[in-house]
Amino acid sequence: MTVLYFLDLLGTAAFAASGALAGVQRRMDLLGVVVLGLVTAVGGGTVRDVLLGSIPPFCFKDENYLYLSIIIALLVFYFHHSLDFLRRPLLYFDALGLGTFLVIGTGKALAYDAGFLVAVMMGVTTATAGGVIRDVLSDQVPFILQKEIYATACIIGGILYYILYRAGLSEPLTAVIAALVVVVIRVIAIHRHWSLPVAQID
Repeated sequence: MTVLYFLDLLGTAAFAASGALAGVQRRMDLLGVVVLGLVTAVGGGTVRDVLLGSIPPFCFKDENYLYLSIIIALLVFYFHHSLDFLRRPLLYFDALGLGTFLVIGTGKALAYDAGFLVAVMMGVTTATAGGVIRDVLSDQVPFILQKEIYATACIIGGILYYILYRAGLSEPLTAVIAALVVVVIRVIAIHRHWSLPVAQID
């Protein structure tokens, strides 16, 4: 098991937990919670693969992602009352997953000879589309459309990945640097309550 694969699974677990928690909070039944956890965890990568023409999607080629997401969602459903202490750590796991998903998505797009804009978009899609699907299904305004520094961190990381990749830096080092930048920006934003400006309505 490579480090990147382990981090990918860790991010998948964190995303699955966040989706399942959203389902619990919206008073969904067992199936609803599992579905929400599943689409949050693998939705972004699936959308990316469909757009890139990588069929079947990654989670059909490696079912560990599906099994892990379902198991995490079930654990959240049955033990959510005992998980209050995890809510803060979950934010950091989520940040780690964000950085990992970003570099995996951007790297895969570049492997398909994507240009700058498409590569960055595929990275951001991989990291955030699952959360968008989660929010739409749970009748909420998508998190990335609110003022949190979330997708913005992915955009910065994706741009950096592309620049380093084109500069000839080794792919593992490029991935580590770009992922760390995303994680650091997200964690600092959480601690300092950074947010993007919101239009003022008189």
